[in-house]
Amino acid sequence: MTRRLVGVGAMGVVVLLWWLATTGLGSEDRFISPIILPSPAEVVRSFPSLLNDRALLQSIAATLKRVLIGFGLAVLVGVPLGIVAGSWRVVEAAAAPLALFGRNLPVAALIPLTILWFGIDETQKVMFIFIATVPFVFSETVAAVASVPDRYVETAQTLGASSSQIVRKVLVALALPDIYNSLRHLFGLAFGYIMLAELINAQHGLGYLLMTSQRRGMSEHIILILIIIGLLAYGIDRLLFWFQRGLFPHRVIED
Repeated sequence: MTRRLVGVGAMGVVVLLWWLATTGLGSEDRFISPIILPSPAEVVRSFPSLLNDRALLQSIAATLKRVLIGFGLAVLVGVPLGIVAGSWRVVEAAAAPLALFGRNLPVAALIPLTILWFGIDETQKVMFIFIATVPFVFSETVAAVASVPDRYVETAQTLGASSSQIVRKVLVALALPDIYNSLRHLFGLAFGYIMLAELINAQHGLGYLLMTSQRRGMSEHIILILIIIGLLAYGIDRLLFWFQRGLFPHRVIED
């Protein structure tokens, strides 16, 4: 509770400084120009126009759909491959260079490649998220499986378990909480990546709204969209955390 109160207090200080820096009737009376940083009241008052005139809800739905499909594909591919690589070190050694290359590749460099391969429509945005996140999903899954203590594997071998039984009933079962936890954090990464993809030929999406707000000089909408993105990311993370506590009650999880 103390930790949460300190966090809320820090946010309150930030909002107070923001209000002090932007208080005043005219731009001459303010420490920071409203063109650069609008006041909190101006940002709040701009919400109805963002919601009604610029189809905010439709953009949120479009962004979430792209992230869920792209990241879902990354999970479907990266988790099974990571389990196989974590269980058999020969496979992990063969795939490690590719995973390392994918994790260190600048994500913005994938934009031209995905446009070349998939065009500029919805497929490009989904595949951009898939290609950008699957190396991380694979690596985190390998790390979770490899971190299972050897004594569990040795005990299963002593009891006569086959290789497939060791993978299914020992390695996967013990690594699953860590795999889920890493996927929860990686979803936030995918949610950030989609903003890049939505700068290219998007009709709706939070990244599209940010770009058009910048072009029109609507700084209050830019601040408001950033706040909405942060609240969405936090809410999704809390929802996944709630499921995590129910699925793995035997594991101590950091909040």
